Amino acid sequence: MKVKLDPESDISFNDFKDQILQDYRTAVTSRECSLLGRREVLTGKAKFGIFGDGKELPQLAMARAFRNGDFRSGYYRDQTFMMALGVLKPKDFFHGLYATTDIEKEPMSAGRQMGGHFVTYSLNEDGSWRDLTAQKNSSADISPTAGQMPRLLGLAQASKVYRSLPNIPSDKFSDNGNEVAWGTIGNASTSEGHFFETINAAGVLQVPMIVSIWDDEYGISVPAKYQTTKENISEILKGFQRTEESPGYEIFRVNGWDYTALIHTYENAADIARESHVPVLIHVQELTQPQGHSTSGSHERYKSQERLEWERSHDCNLKFREWILANNIAAEEELNKLEKEIKRNVRTAKKDAWTEFLSPQIAQQKELLQILEELGNHSPNKSFISRIKNDLIAVEEPLKRDLISKARKALRYVLGENQPAREKLQRWIKAFIKDNEEAYGSHLYSELPNNATAIKEVSAVYGPESEEVDGRVILRDNFDQLFSRYPELMIFGEDSGAIGDVNQGLEGLQKKYGAIRIADTGIRETTIIGQGIGLALRGLRPIAEIQYLDYLLYCLQTLSDDLATLLYRTVGKQKAPLIVRTRGHRLEGIWHSGSQMGGIIHLLRGLYILVPRNMTKAAGFYNTLMESDEPALVIESLNGYRLKERMPENLRDIRTPIGKVELVREGKDITLLSYGSTLRLVQQAATELLEVGIEAEVIDAQSLLPFDLDEQVCKSLEKTNRLLVIDEDVPGGCAAYLIQQVVEKQGGYRYLDSPPQTLTAKAHRPAYASDGDYFSKPNTEDIFEKVYSIMHEARPDEFPSIY
Repeated sequence: MKVKLDPESDISFNDFKDQILQDYRTAVTSRECSLLGRREVLTGKAKFGIFGDGKELPQLAMARAFRNGDFRSGYYRDQTFMMALGVLKPKDFFHGLYATTDIEKEPMSAGRQMGGHFVTYSLNEDGSWRDLTAQKNSSADISPTAGQMPRLLGLAQASKVYRSLPNIPSDKFSDNGNEVAWGTIGNASTSEGHFFETINAAGVLQVPMIVSIWDDEYGISVPAKYQTTKENISEILKGFQRTEESPGYEIFRVNGWDYTALIHTYENAADIARESHVPVLIHVQELTQPQGHSTSGSHERYKSQERLEWERSHDCNLKFREWILANNIAAEEELNKLEKEIKRNVRTAKKDAWTEFLSPQIAQQKELLQILEELGNHSPNKSFISRIKNDLIAVEEPLKRDLISKARKALRYVLGENQPAREKLQRWIKAFIKDNEEAYGSHLYSELPNNATAIKEVSAVYGPESEEVDGRVILRDNFDQLFSRYPELMIFGEDSGAIGDVNQGLEGLQKKYGAIRIADTGIRETTIIGQGIGLALRGLRPIAEIQYLDYLLYCLQTLSDDLATLLYRTVGKQKAPLIVRTRGHRLEGIWHSGSQMGGIIHLLRGLYILVPRNMTKAAGFYNTLMESDEPALVIESLNGYRLKERMPENLRDIRTPIGKVELVREGKDITLLSYGSTLRLVQQAATELLEVGIEAEVIDAQSLLPFDLDEQVCKSLEKTNRLLVIDEDVPGGCAAYLIQQVVEKQGGYRYLDSPPQTLTAKAHRPAYASDGDYFSKPNTEDIFEKVYSIMHEARPDEFPSIY
């Protein structure tokens, strides 16, 4: 479909000139920041730099078409765009480069991410939403190439949802779905699967998404001929072009040094996406990268002289300057004056940022030197302490690690000494570490008073007539009540809609609540999670369904690098309360094995990992999560959907607590800790152990992240003095984590009379069918005999050996 490029609106020449010169000012400012930023890295003041030089002009055009309420999901070369929006100042840029931990000075991540990673604030200090329709928004960047693409899909889909479902509360989030989600990506990164999966999904969903591809014909040192078929991404995506007969994409190509063509292209793309909810791809070609990929190498090593000369002559800033002069918008003298002023301002910003970065450490250095002076004067080890003090004096530009490292080493020389300076140094070290643990470690999870772990348990209540039903019915009825209570709630996944999921936990609900709120998706796990992240960033409450636990491997990168780190990397300034629903445990065969738990609990720190043993507990977790606003993974027991459970009388009110274990059977001889489907085997084994005189205490972990905040397992060990963790994960997996939590973190070793042990699955994946499960994972007999052997070792006369 041919689309006519609309001309710019009529404005006065003076206004037009001011607009052009403001854009030129931003472009030159951004370039000067890039140039000085590289020098700061090479001189050692900054650790690493990756900059947006060569991409300035198309980002200016994108900023001109960007409106309040819109969202960006980009990558680490978009500094010019952020400057054009007015949310990134040169001094902010350098604070990001130096990794200043004061969020007032480094507003993008308070030094948690390297420079070039951008964010706007979606939340107030109390965790409530800002009015996102009254500001220009950027979702928090991540470094993994193409990792920004999945969430882009959800950011765009939110506009479609708000436009299609007017009954959903949209204040602060949408103006009738008129927002566009803007994605940016480097040409080489379009080779990633995340890119293609997102492009396909957005074409299917027809969402207002504009993807800009910055094409400088290289991916680090690798040219386009090794990256892309035909060396042209828009050429190979031609099949996505929409026609009169079928929906698809609008696809534009434009040269990155052509200012007027860029402005017209972006205005036209914005109109198409905003009004018609059609996805648009803009292939920005003939861009350059004047300083190479990053500060870790020089592009002169891999580019020919011919290519380097072409890049110099086609630099977008140079072309912009030539265009301004050719059209008499400004004279050479005026531009020279402007450029000198900009260079001076950027140098001043750099100097001020470095001074502000250093000033806290310099003050702390002086304080520490005084303590060391006093310490040395009252210690027989004065010569050693003086050497540390002199080394510290020699550090003219101290980092935090310089200070704390020397302080801790000095403390070693006064072990056992009784002097006031030693106590003063101890207090200084403890305060310094505490402050910096906060600076570098806060906001892995919500720190607000209403976080999910603060929600109190509400147990299921049963009456004498409580009916026994399939576990899936409890889930279905609970979801029904949740959808009636929360109009912003959505659920989507493979087979989630028309058939009500593969286990009928959503049976009949699509017909009742509609195909937007309860939706089927294609087989594309990464973008299912991306949908959830983007929708959650825009105020909706999505549940993204991944059909089986092992399918989580398809989307693990997105879960780990994006969702799990979001609150942390924004220091609490953005949130995405996405619930990921899946099913697992005691699965049949290699590919539905459940053996990923060890990886999941380590790769997904920042999410709640919840492992209910039955559907009543699962329903309670969903109720708890919907009452809070934090991301979580809920793993339902696959073999529990058809098992009978009593229907609670208070289904809508039950709350399964997060971070709490449950004592399901009391005993005095040994503590058995497990979770999920395996717990049923543990309970059966505990019953059989009674026959030989062993009283086992059985504890359901329920929640792996966080685990046992009240340290109930440790309290159990005070009574039983023995611990066995039973888990279907591989050896050294989740069971090892639970042992670490109980023995080390809770201090349970103090009460153990026998070594803590684990009983896990075999190292291989489980073989198929019931026999494969029996010989691959812990079975009831394994549990019985493992417990018996522990008791035999403790009391051999009472419990003679079985074998």
